[in-house]
Amino acid sequence: MVLNRSGMWQEEVTVPSAHTFLMPEAMTFEEAAALLVNYITAYMVLFDFGNLRPGQSVLVHMAAGGVGMAAVQLCRTVENVTVFGTASASKHEVLKENGVTHPIDYHTTDYVDEIKKISPKGVDIVMDPLGGSDTTKGYNLLKPMGKVVTYGMANLLTGPKRNLMALARTWWNQFSVTALQLLQANRAVCGYHLGYLDGETELVSSVVARLLALYNQGRIKPHIDSVWPFEKVADAMKQMQEKKNVGKVLLVPGPEKEN
Repeated sequence: MVLNRSGMWQEEVTVPSAHTFLMPEAMTFEEAAALLVNYITAYMVLFDFGNLRPGQSVLVHMAAGGVGMAAVQLCRTVENVTVFGTASASKHEVLKENGVTHPIDYHTTDYVDEIKKISPKGVDIVMDPLGGSDTTKGYNLLKPMGKVVTYGMANLLTGPKRNLMALARTWWNQFSVTALQLLQANRAVCGYHLGYLDGETELVSSVVARLLALYNQGRIKPHIDSVWPFEKVADAMKQMQEKKNVGKVLLVPGPEKEN
């Protein structure tokens, strides 16, 4: 398994040995391709920053995506964790099967209102890949000692064409808080980007070891949405852009496989 920041959409790649990891015997190549980035991100957000413990609650945005599905599975490894997951209504049954306690259709309802109905005090951890005003909403949903971990800017992506107004709106609405406000609120805001942990070999390797142990125990298993050949990269991107995927979308060299 290879962890590299870019340059992976090709048939031959040169990478540092420290960025490679042995696959378990029972793991498929597709599972190996889907494991590292998604599960390292979900694990470090939930456990290293989030300090997830039994009986807590988590809001997972884009719960049917690659990182989202990884997070939902990891939440199941901790006793009695309540998971709120935002996704289109068509994906709710799959999410329930995979451990989402309360799926929320963000197209038709306000997820803040829905969470407050069920948990008036809010949640312990918010996984925020959205950015903009949603980071503010996540922060305001936190219980005392809660944490919002922001790890993306999905709100910048609005469709097939670049939308400068949406870009400006997201940056204008970007969340900001002072140290004094954090002190008074008893909340934490964390930022995570796996790409900037390139030099932290021991840290990342220790997370991979824990993930492989969970895989070998049968407690996590990468959920593959679809597999596409290189020449259909545009279709693969469209699958994600139109939010049709449940789990990881993969690119592979060679002929097309049946999805």
